[in-house]
Amino acid sequence: MAEKRDYYEVLGVEKNANADEIKKAYRKAAIKYHPDKNPGDKEAEEKFKEAAEAYDVLSNPDKRARYDQFGHAGMNGGAAGGGFGGFSGGGFSMEDIFSQFGDIFGGHFGGGFGGFGGCRGGQRVNRGSDIRVKIKLSLAEIANGVTKKLKVNKYIACQSCGGSGAKGGSSHTTCTNCNGSGVVIQVQNTFFGRMQTQGVCPVCGGEGKIIKDKCPDCNGEGFVKGSEVIEVSIPAGVGEGMSLTVSGKGNAARHGGVNGDLIVVIEEEHNPQLMRDGNDLIHNLNITLPTALLGGEVEVPTIEGKAKINIAAGTHSGKILRLRGKGLPSVNGYGRGDILIVVDITIPTSLNAEEKALIEQLAEKPHFRKAERVENQNIFERMKSFFR
Repeated sequence: MAEKRDYYEVLGVEKNANADEIKKAYRKAAIKYHPDKNPGDKEAEEKFKEAAEAYDVLSNPDKRARYDQFGHAGMNGGAAGGGFGGFSGGGFSMEDIFSQFGDIFGGHFGGGFGGFGGCRGGQRVNRGSDIRVKIKLSLAEIANGVTKKLKVNKYIACQSCGGSGAKGGSSHTTCTNCNGSGVVIQVQNTFFGRMQTQGVCPVCGGEGKIIKDKCPDCNGEGFVKGSEVIEVSIPAGVGEGMSLTVSGKGNAARHGGVNGDLIVVIEEEHNPQLMRDGNDLIHNLNITLPTALLGGEVEVPTIEGKAKINIAAGTHSGKILRLRGKGLPSVNGYGRGDILIVVDITIPTSLNAEEKALIEQLAEKPHFRKAERVENQNIFERMKSFFR
């Protein structure tokens, strides 16, 4: 599969381009590569889709921020049932692309391009609503990526009428109110003269056609309540609150329109031993006083299981040990975090007579008569070592 081009490169703008510059660049590309202007030219059609996908991301502040941080990996969740649209968009059908022209070109397209603005051939295209679900992931699933199967209750296309809403596949009639255009034009006399406005036809709802006989199973809507098992591939390195979009797997639309999307929101399961901090994981390690004084081998948790590490003799409380590359991968595929082990020494709160006598004997020894001063190891130095 060909590698995706940078969205800024696709539109020919700088990374600090403002909203108006992005919109202007998209308008120029859309006109240049529009299928009506380049009939039968597959390359132009692909560039048209590519520009629309780039605009969808860069015109949305949230999507753009995520793209700037994670690149394409932050927008694409991998193959899924219906195909990922990315962390919040990207997977385009031609209908999705056409629907954007209402915002870019101010409504109805003219001059030989046909009618768009959320319409098909001048008619309104229905779109199903999106569905939002949450998925809880363990640290192991986040570290390695995972494929989940979700059973989603939603509106699905009516099997009896094939989603058309017409009984037994019966035909539709052209709306006489708008003559099949889906829009009506009103002319009003105002102080400034005769003003012409255009709106959605109230009779057919902008579809330009009317069903003769409604399907009894869906009452002419074209969809019914149902469910679907959807396979969702989640990439490694995702985090709490991130969302992935599975295009076309939301609720079915009226009369065979464009389905909505399934938006999957990531939740992280609480891990009592490893706390996440970005791509790093933090573990508080309690060791005994003898281990701190004499050193020894201890076990610490990792994503894969347990690992043994050596504690040096004379280790003090608050010391930070680092297991490099044992943390979580970056969602953009570059680098991996560490496991940071914060040492805490367990001090007994009560002693029996024998233990107390032994401690009193130790207290007379040279190394126990006065607390050793650890040079350059104040709290600020220890905090610095955290980032080394």
